[in-house]
Amino acid sequence: MKKADCMYCTKNEKLQRLMIPIAEYEGTNIYYFKDQKHRGRCIVAAGGHYDELYQMEEEKRNKFMNVVARLALVIQEEFDADKINYAIYGDLVPHFHVHLVPKKEGELQWGGPFTDDIDKVSLAEEEYEQDIEKIKSRL
Repeated sequence: MKKADCMYCTKNEKLQRLMIPIAEYEGTNIYYFKDQKHRGRCIVAAGGHYDELYQMEEEKRNKFMNVVARLALVIQEEFDADKINYAIYGDLVPHFHVHLVPKKEGELQWGGPFTDDIDKVSLAEEEYEQDIEKIKSRL
């Protein structure tokens, strides 16, 4: 995929349909996933176009992973998660990004990988705003 075709680089309609920008932070872009079947699910995308983690310069890679760790802690505390799943694929969207998916013991998809093949959960606009503000205030 070329940078010109990448939804994270162009911030196109597809990206806007799937997620809400939270912040540009430490050279990354943080998004709130609109499908909130796992309340608090976010994505951290590299600030530049990289297909693979190893393509990032060491300093940028370290900052990226620090943001992932920081955001995971915020999500765990704000959404009372028992576990954060970290998903890195890149087959369909090769821009390097990490899904942070909070899970609670005994609830949806506990004990296995999360999947998107079940009904989407949309929030009221105020709920998205409140969740995003919780996250932003902790970054």
